[in-house]
Amino acid sequence: MTLADTRGAYRTLETSHPPTYYLPPQDVATQHLAANPRRSLCEWKGQARYWDVVIEGEKLEAACWSYQDPTAGFLPIAGFFAFYPEPFDECLVDGEQVIPQPGGFYGGWITSREAGPFKGIPGSRFW
Repeated sequence: MTLADTRGAYRTLETSHPPTYYLPPQDVATQHLAANPRRSLCEWKGQARYWDVVIEGEKLEAACWSYQDPTAGFLPIAGFFAFYPEPFDECLVDGEQVIPQPGGFYGGWITSREAGPFKGIPGSRFW
């Protein structure tokens, strides 16, 4: 599966993280999203809910997340969707293939425009 360029996305930046892109719902083929029971809590954004991506019978579990009711400082991303780049065959930012943020938990997208180190590498748990 390929995740398209992220033009028009809302980017969030956090300390020691590459950008995470939140896409507006009108730019996401939501018919390919199925609710997943997984939830997580971000100390800044609030509770995230997860979505499976299902295309032509292939399911990528919890490959997407959203904040339906984020904290006040993050209201602009309410209902937007973010995707982990790792499970997709291709994820691009302005035509450049991204590298997933290390660690499996974080959803940052690394391109040649970002410089690490990034949270998620060995030894970064308490950064």
